[in-house]
Amino acid sequence: MGSYPLKLNAGTARYGRVQVWELPIRITHWVTAASVVTLFVTGFFITYPVATSTGEPFNQFLMGRFRQVHFAAGYALLFSFLLRGYWFFAGNKYSRSGVPLVWRKSWWKALYGQIVEYMQKVRGPVTLGHNSLAGASYFLLVGGLGLAQIATGFALYGETNPGGFWDTTFGWVIPLMGGPFRTHMWHHFFAWGFLIFVILHLYIILFDSVRYKDGLISSMFSGDKFYEDGDIDNDDWVS
Repeated sequence: MGSYPLKLNAGTARYGRVQVWELPIRITHWVTAASVVTLFVTGFFITYPVATSTGEPFNQFLMGRFRQVHFAAGYALLFSFLLRGYWFFAGNKYSRSGVPLVWRKSWWKALYGQIVEYMQKVRGPVTLGHNSLAGASYFLLVGGLGLAQIATGFALYGETNPGGFWDTTFGWVIPLMGGPFRTHMWHHFFAWGFLIFVILHLYIILFDSVRYKDGLISSMFSGDKFYEDGDIDNDDWVS
């Protein structure tokens, strides 16, 4: 799908619609979201089992089932990250938007401008992809925390099969973190970081949707966003 300019009435601003998020981006977004929620809920139960099973032990598998779902969600998160990483290069320009080019002065200028724009009362220009502030938060908080969770999680998972694939791939994480106990603690710490990000993420998307009226929420279902004259249609690779 391409861009669809729409003119409402003579003398008014031009409005249009353009496909920003391709299907793989939308899939990885929702798979990541579902995985993070599932991992947090099951991980919380594994750490603090608030419920116990009743009956004969041989007929119960409550903790085992929670661990099973936890590990399955971990695999889903890993595959989602791999697909998103591939689509960063294979997708359209918006799939690369918001990359934090911290070595460029122009990126810091764009970041400062976005912060100032959020503090104003009137609507300013909107980027169709991720702006510099959103890109930095996703890169650091989703990408950084996600990779940390994957590394520590599969390192701990690998302990169940010493010498196996996951122990060989991520086993180095445990001595790096100072042992299994500290790796567990870091794994939990990263999980709470995700929770903080989710709260901030929900707030900002609701704020943006009301202020800019660009279809931000619906775009993660349809892929399309709306724009008006003055909005910035680029890939946010700050030049």
